[in-house]
Amino acid sequence: MEARVRFDVITLFPDHFPNLMALGVVGRALNKGIFELHCWNPRDFTEDVHRTVDDRPYGGGPGMVMLAEPLVKTLEAVRQVRGTSDAAPLVFLTPHGPLLTQTHIRGMTTQYPQGCIFLCGRYEGVDQRFIDNYVDQTYCLGDFVLSGGELPVACLLDAWVRLLPGVLNHSESAAQDSFEPEGLGKGLLDCPHYTRPEVFENNTVPDVLLSGNHAKIAGWRFEKSKEFTKRYRPDLLKKGLDN
Repeated sequence: MEARVRFDVITLFPDHFPNLMALGVVGRALNKGIFELHCWNPRDFTEDVHRTVDDRPYGGGPGMVMLAEPLVKTLEAVRQVRGTSDAAPLVFLTPHGPLLTQTHIRGMTTQYPQGCIFLCGRYEGVDQRFIDNYVDQTYCLGDFVLSGGELPVACLLDAWVRLLPGVLNHSESAAQDSFEPEGLGKGLLDCPHYTRPEVFENNTVPDVLLSGNHAKIAGWRFEKSKEFTKRYRPDLLKKGLDN
């Protein structure tokens, strides 16, 4: 089966990154060839004996900064393999980008059906000149700090892959998720879910879910989505209801 989407990841840990994508529905999709994953190590594009990819920051201060030149050479190698007709953007997860949302990821799946190239930052950061000249899009996973870009990129890829045809067992599974702009909730949190047994520790499943009345069930789920969103994420409520 020919892969639908190709992801190229520039990372200093090319042997470990695929392990982040090997489990669950994403791992099965990778094994089925629904998408391709290729990792590129900037150390392979250095010319010194130490395979140096970082140096001290100008102006002083703690930490090291990723060098621009190995990253440029790595990106050039990636684009050569992908071909000149491939317009895949270089995406960088950084605190300087907008907060990544499900709407952004939905947009990527349609705007870039051929996939994307991702840069995993490390150390104190990446030489700003590389970012200015080569990075096409930036996003921020959240208001917290991680040791590197591998986990954020893996999160983004997980969210992207599960939207691809044939990845989830049910075609409507993704549309019912929290934050999903295409689903019933229009960006709200998902409703609560229940399964067997009907009674657990003296708590029963809501009667409406046992009624078999699909219209009432849909209405109950929407109301519960609004209730949960108001309780836990009121910032999402107005935006979701406007939709």
